[in-house]
Parts: sequence; structure tokens; C-alpha cells
Amino acid sequence: MKFFAPFAFFASLAAVSAQSVDIASPVAGTSVHAGGSLNVEIDRPNSLEGSTEVALVIGFESCPTYPCYPAAGGMGTVLYNGPYNPQYQASAPHLPPHQNFTVTIPSTAAKGTAQLNVAHVALTGAGLAAFLQTLNVTLTVV
Repeated sequence: MKFFAPFAFFASLAAVSAQSVDIASPVAGTSVHAGGSLNVEIDRPNSLEGSTEVALVIGFESCPTYPCYPAAGGMGTVLYNGPYNPQYQASAPHLPPHQNFTVTIPSTAAKGTAQLNVAHVALTGAGLAAFLQTLNVTLTVV
């Protein structure tokens, strides 16, 4: 039994990472304008394990004078909360399944460091286990 435990652990890590998404755009350090629009591309790399997408939340936190909190600690101002349905695009066959969202940066965002936060919720595997992932990317409000 002890011999099997490490394999089960690493297999579960592989299954979880296979369900993960990535923030493809914007990249870290992107400059944004308060009140301006921003294209957010969320990629979902291919996976052999089945999953059902539940939702995606995109938030924005302005933090010019203090460190930004991790996305798991708070989303900030919610810019999008709804379905996530990543698809291949015929116009971009080199990209994994993805979905683009156009969001508006809050007009009250202070100049300086800010963070775009993403929460991704899916059901994975044959038993449809709940999966929650949070990520972020640092932006600069100019």
C-alpha cells in the first residue's frame, strides 16, 4: 500500500494540472488605462481527462501602495462572472482551446500596480469532482 501512495498522489497532480487554465493575455507588466477596455484571453490546454466547465470570474484589484493579495484571498472588483466555454479557433489553429473576454478597467483605478485575478471552476473526472483554480497577472495602471 505504501508503494502505491506516491503514484496515486502524482497521478492526482497530473489530473489536476491537466484541467488548469492559463492567462495568455494580458502578459505581466501590461499597461492599462483606468476606464479603458482590456482583452483577456484564457487558454485551456488539451487534456485526456474529461471535465465540465462551470464558470470563470475575472477581477481587478488596484494596489499601488501595498502588495496585491493573492487571487485566492479576494478577487477585487469583479469584471466578469459567467460561463467559460473554451474553443479552438479556425483563425488561430496554433492556439489551444481558449475564450476571449473584453472587460473594462474600473475608472477609479489608481495609477500604479494592479492585478488581474481569475478564478476558474470545473468538474473533473468520472466522478465530477469540484476543481477550483485561482491565478493572477500584475498590470500597471498609467
